[in-house]
Amino acid sequence: MSQPRPLVHLIAGARPNFMKIAPLLRAIAADGRLQARLIHTGQHFDKDMNDVFFQELGIPTPDVRLNCGGGSHAEQTGKIMIAYEACVAEDRPACCLVVGDVNSTLACAIVAKKAGVPVAHVEAGLRSGDRGMPEEINRLVTDAITDWFFVTEPSGRAHLLREGQPPEAIHDVGHVMVDNLLYQAAKLGQDFDTTTLESDALKRTLGRYAVVTLHRPSNVDGEANLRRAAGVVNELAADVPVVFPMHPRTRKNLEALGLALAPNVHVLGPQPYMSFLHLWKDAAVVLTDSGGLQEETTALGVPCVTMRESTERPVTVDEGSNVLAGTDPARVLAACREALAGHAKAGRRPALWDGHSSERIVEALAARLKA
Repeated sequence: MSQPRPLVHLIAGARPNFMKIAPLLRAIAADGRLQARLIHTGQHFDKDMNDVFFQELGIPTPDVRLNCGGGSHAEQTGKIMIAYEACVAEDRPACCLVVGDVNSTLACAIVAKKAGVPVAHVEAGLRSGDRGMPEEINRLVTDAITDWFFVTEPSGRAHLLREGQPPEAIHDVGHVMVDNLLYQAAKLGQDFDTTTLESDALKRTLGRYAVVTLHRPSNVDGEANLRRAAGVVNELAADVPVVFPMHPRTRKNLEALGLALAPNVHVLGPQPYMSFLHLWKDAAVVLTDSGGLQEETTALGVPCVTMRESTERPVTVDEGSNVLAGTDPARVLAACREALAGHAKAGRRPALWDGHSSERIVEALAARLKA
């Protein structure tokens, strides 16, 4: 009689998680040695940030919905821990696999570890050095209790070794988000009707354009920060049309201060994955404070300017198409204008960012769990 396949809890809760979970689910299903149970914490719960991603990325209906959205960082983390504890007690999974650096990542890792369930962290070891970022705290705490580390770039391994993690627990696997990006980009070029996308008509109208995404507190929380960021966007719009898919918090803060953006800034709501990919992949330059978009632009060789003082993804700067410009408006605009003038960094796709990271993770987990 065959042994049951080891059960892996896959944790997803926020939009950045979904694009990392999708290729892992495909790889687990194709491999056949493990069984996956998808736990959706509900950290992002509105349709624009949630259901539409599941539909586009082919993610199956979650096995469990914890419905723990809303509230402060502490409230949200606490709600997720309480709800997930019941799942662990019922299932007794062989492993809890968390991705990224959101509150769901931290909450479920703590619960699993205290219950004696091994924790695997995908995208482990990334560090910005800025402990004012909530995500940095989540990364540090999660990695402090992780059993098996799956790293995306050399800096991840270096940080984990410096923090005392055993080398044999660290796996260089590449990046699952790039797996998903290459998979979805191929669909855009084959069987996906782009004329159905909001971004398609806008692209045809604008011709050459820039894409902006800004949502981090250092850019959009506080009047001085937001005025500075809005000023950069408005000045960029004097050079080229700007498309700005706007995070709900950014929109709320702009409205509260009564700050207006220039007529040449085309504001959209949060975009479905395919619509956003269709938009940014052909941009003359992307201006962002998003960690994931730094990586995705590097994977496709799109010029990217990051409006932050630090990045936890240095490989995008060292090898890729990303420029870390800081938050000084003059430096940010200078970097954007370099790209617009045709002098953007060429960059290259980092090692192992080849579309097969998920398969490497499943192989390592199957070996660890003796599947």
